[in-house]
Amino acid sequence: MRQKLLCVLLSVALLSFGWVGGSGLTLLLALVPLLYISDSLGSSARDWWRMAGWAALCFVLWNAATVWWIWIATPAGPLAATFFSTWWNMVAFMLFHYVSKRAPQKIAYTVLVAAWVATEYLYTYTEVISFPWLTLGNGFSGDVWAVQWYEYTGVMGGSVWVLICNILIYEAWKLRSRASYIKAAMAVVLPLVFSLVIYLTYEPQAERVKVSVLQPNVDCYEEKFNNTPRKQLENLIDLISQSPADSKLLVMPETALPVTIDEGDPIAMNAGVGMLRNELQRRHADAMATIGATSVKYYDSAVPPTPTARQGMGTYYDVYNSSIAIGSDRGDLHHKMRLVIGVEAMPLFVNSFIDLGGMTGQLGRNDSATVFERDGLKVGPAICYEGLYGEWFARFVREGAELMLLMSNDGWWGDTHGYRRLFDFCRLRAIETRRAVARSANTGISGFISSRGDVEQRLKWDERGVLTQDVERSKRQTIYVTYGDWVGRLALLLTFLAVMYFIAYRVRKKNHLVD
Repeated sequence: MRQKLLCVLLSVALLSFGWVGGSGLTLLLALVPLLYISDSLGSSARDWWRMAGWAALCFVLWNAATVWWIWIATPAGPLAATFFSTWWNMVAFMLFHYVSKRAPQKIAYTVLVAAWVATEYLYTYTEVISFPWLTLGNGFSGDVWAVQWYEYTGVMGGSVWVLICNILIYEAWKLRSRASYIKAAMAVVLPLVFSLVIYLTYEPQAERVKVSVLQPNVDCYEEKFNNTPRKQLENLIDLISQSPADSKLLVMPETALPVTIDEGDPIAMNAGVGMLRNELQRRHADAMATIGATSVKYYDSAVPPTPTARQGMGTYYDVYNSSIAIGSDRGDLHHKMRLVIGVEAMPLFVNSFIDLGGMTGQLGRNDSATVFERDGLKVGPAICYEGLYGEWFARFVREGAELMLLMSNDGWWGDTHGYRRLFDFCRLRAIETRRAVARSANTGISGFISSRGDVEQRLKWDERGVLTQDVERSKRQTIYVTYGDWVGRLALLLTFLAVMYFIAYRVRKKNHLVD
């Protein structure tokens, strides 16, 4: 009992480091203690439930250690995140445990790798609930030198690496043979060496553009709603005036525009946009600016509303979390594609009788990415949560984005791990797409990330200011941009095939996976 509890706590610690500011390399052996517990138990139903208990304890504690900060914004958030994350982890691990007691280990290990990555894929793409924060490959967001090959596989390739290393390290510990040690060492070292070679020889694109990111530092609980729109606009205008006159692109945070955009009218006619545009024309006549805003689209009574539409004042309307462009030649509005579950996205049965108003409740969304363009410069205006999703981030690049923007408001969770990891996840997005990222966050962290994933500049938490950088423009298209999360799709197929093979093995008692 005590030994198994210590094993669980060791797994939790090793799993958590990459999300609490430490190195994600501990993931490479984080599941070894759980594999030991599984190996020590038998095939009876009682032992299955025992394993389920130990695994559930491990995954719940992993979530508690890494996503507790959501509590600051919504007490229900970490509970829901823990439940669904643990559920998917349990599906994969307990399927492995069951198979491992009834079939050769090669079948069981194939099931573990394939099923775990398949469940990560499903958790990422499920519309009703999706929060892939603990995708194993995300744990290397602070070790970008080690995962440069994400441009081929995305973060799910990192998950495969983690699982294979854990299996081989456990087998080496169990067998204690030279061959097993060599296999484990190669699994760990070869991807690291390959990545390090890419990192050290990587050549960024030469073409550059001067970009300024603004961090207004408006408290999202107090000042955001208690200050007048004019004061908030004056704050932004003052920051614009501090930006170098030769900046070609200015980036402002998510929902920084304190007035609502009516999509039925030209954006340029909005009073708040007009004030910002006048300042831009005075100091940055040749520049484009992007800013996060709330936009509303009203529907004619004859037009059937969308599933996300709200009803009020005798009409239907959608509320969007949007990014808008001021001074663009092409594209001036992007709707956030991936919504925050429980805040911006509600199940339809909840939304049918609850309207929380504003930027809460069920928001509208689009599935397409909009690219803004000025004088040939094409940028992808991603919004906050979209930085967690490699596939959606890559959509901007497929549409021609030469550099990526990320507009965010991370102040809801205070000075915790949440905003730090969101910033670091952008480093993984940069590697996957080989696009530099200019990130503007209301309260921090704002900064610049190179296409190699390096942090070039940053503004600290709770700091007001402007950063300016000559940012790389790139037209490269990586394997990941082209094919997206192909590793996850392959894992789904392999899970199906492995389960079918297991069933056939159980029926015929023949193993064709020859040692």
